[in-house]
Amino acid sequence: MSCLIHLLQKQPPGFIDSSHPSYVCKLRKALYGLKQAPRAWYTELRNYLLSYGFTNSRSDTSLFIYCKMGVTPYFLVYVDDLIVTGNNNCSLSQFLTALAKHFSVKDLGDLNYFLGIEVLPTTDGLLLTQHKYI
Repeated sequence: MSCLIHLLQKQPPGFIDSSHPSYVCKLRKALYGLKQAPRAWYTELRNYLLSYGFTNSRSDTSLFIYCKMGVTPYFLVYVDDLIVTGNNNCSLSQFLTALAKHFSVKDLGDLNYFLGIEVLPTTDGLLLTQHKYI
């Protein structure tokens, strides 16, 4: 993930050049916790998804859709929380394998909660609820 502006930092402990202790380091990538990090992460992820064949939803920039030959996976991003779902488990597995080659991902299994919303499967779809907040 690249930084769009030049960022400098003090030499980190343990990596200080003893012959130049006052030198600083120029960051070549965004670091977790920097104000620029979320945008850099989103841009890198978005570019990857677009190169894979996903399109960005016109109504929600955090939603990516892939639709080819009857296969339709959906990819929803909120900062570093992701939901991946679709109509073909084999295609989803292939996509997740490809994604894991580029990013560190962790499969948390079936979706139960997302951003404080409880997700419950029903016979005809999904029930989204926030009953614990009432």
